[in-house]
Amino acid sequence: MKAEDRLKHLEKLEKEALIGGGEERIKAQHDKGKLTARERINMLLDEGTFRETDKFVTHRCTDFSLEKSKVLGDGIVTGYGRINGRTVCIYAEDFTVFGGSLSLAYAEKIVKLQDLSMKMGCPIIGLKDSGGARIQEGVDSLAGYTYVFLRNVLSSGVVPQISAIMGPCAGGAVYSPAMTDFVIMVAGSYMFLTGPDVVKAATHEDVTYEELGGAMVHNEKSGVAHFAVDSELECIELTKKLLSYLPQNNLEDSPLVEPTDDPNRMDKELDSIVPENPNKPYDMLEVIKRIVDNGDFLEVHKHYAPNLIVGFARFNGRAVGIVANQPAVLAGVLGRNSGMKGARFVRFCDCFNIPIVTFVDVPGFLPGTAQEWGGVIKNGAKLLYAFCESTVPRVTVITRKAYGGAYCVMSSKHTRADVNFAWPSAEIAVMGPDGAVKVLYRKQLKEAKDPKALEKQLIDEYTEKFANPFVTASKGYIDAVIRPSETRPRIIEALEMTENKRDVNPPKKHGNIPL
Repeated sequence: MKAEDRLKHLEKLEKEALIGGGEERIKAQHDKGKLTARERINMLLDEGTFRETDKFVTHRCTDFSLEKSKVLGDGIVTGYGRINGRTVCIYAEDFTVFGGSLSLAYAEKIVKLQDLSMKMGCPIIGLKDSGGARIQEGVDSLAGYTYVFLRNVLSSGVVPQISAIMGPCAGGAVYSPAMTDFVIMVAGSYMFLTGPDVVKAATHEDVTYEELGGAMVHNEKSGVAHFAVDSELECIELTKKLLSYLPQNNLEDSPLVEPTDDPNRMDKELDSIVPENPNKPYDMLEVIKRIVDNGDFLEVHKHYAPNLIVGFARFNGRAVGIVANQPAVLAGVLGRNSGMKGARFVRFCDCFNIPIVTFVDVPGFLPGTAQEWGGVIKNGAKLLYAFCESTVPRVTVITRKAYGGAYCVMSSKHTRADVNFAWPSAEIAVMGPDGAVKVLYRKQLKEAKDPKALEKQLIDEYTEKFANPFVTASKGYIDAVIRPSETRPRIIEALEMTENKRDVNPPKKHGNIPL
């Protein structure tokens, strides 16, 4: 073939690759209110930066007459480009081709991209819209999935991995996004291992796709997903915002943003935000937003275990991860789900050199047989393990209650936290004054002429002697008792001071976190 003819052939192949499964199937995708794989990629990446890889790859299956149905790209678009000027690897499953089902050739395209992502040290983003394994390929498709899973594991803690679920994600396919760092689900998408028909046959339960594995199911109940959004456009914008807080890889820091908020700004409203009544709730989100740059906080896992808040913010342009008890939900207690949620987030921040700021108002662990049988001890240990293991800069602020084992778990000084502050309203003790007095003075209260008056007196004495920040500060477990209004500048100073922190763990293959 002459050079001129090859150029014409190239143009023909490029046009053919662009239409995926054909105009009719593209129209069907649009009729469902969904974008095509290439449309999604082009909306996410900076204009004109996408460079497609393996555009002409086709499957190699000859069974079931598939040799007559070869489509260029084979149901997945892979490549690299830029988001806000930063390099990313990206792949998008193409539902217009065999329902986005995975073949061995398709999997090899993803694996090649995953290897490139690790070698180049850049994030990888997967846009999921697939019916699962291509049944016609049998074990080859299963092998293909497993090659992808292996790279998910090898990439973990090396480059950020983000999955956006924009359609079906069924069967074994769910394990790839489940092992990535963040999962975003669009309304109408779903994830499950076994479909409604299988569930009905096995359990006699009638469930819809949405009830079984919809976006809110995995955001509220299972915790598999970290974000729920209403549209593909919202998903794309959220992905861009999330990436803005993350470094390119585990050897870099998050990008600094030119600050537009005064680092010395103080907020007098914080001085009265904690109620005088220790049993009255307040919103920790309000505290966070008054302290971080421009009140901008990206909450992660918002709908799952809301008694613990995790997410990203900035202090003087520097990205941080925030972990905080939420006294407005279950009084901020730690439970089995919140322990797991917090541990996962802390470990992500530690993997990628993101400092952690912790806000503490925790009366203890959630009681009850459901919690104990459900593994609250093990999951609380996960959070404790994650904080103890982390070597990134850590700043802790105790705003009110810090009782018992929950005090230890929430990035206490004893877990190698670097700078620990307490507000004057802080109560740090083995348990709350009310409970402590009832235990310690049970006999005296029983024999007293006026037990209520004696109980109040004893509670006041216990609080003065034990449950206040000054006692803890006198032992060196708190570095400073600060005014709430000065929290922002004090955190910024602490982060600047710990910027070049060096801390190492003993040499080992890896620890054995209580999974």
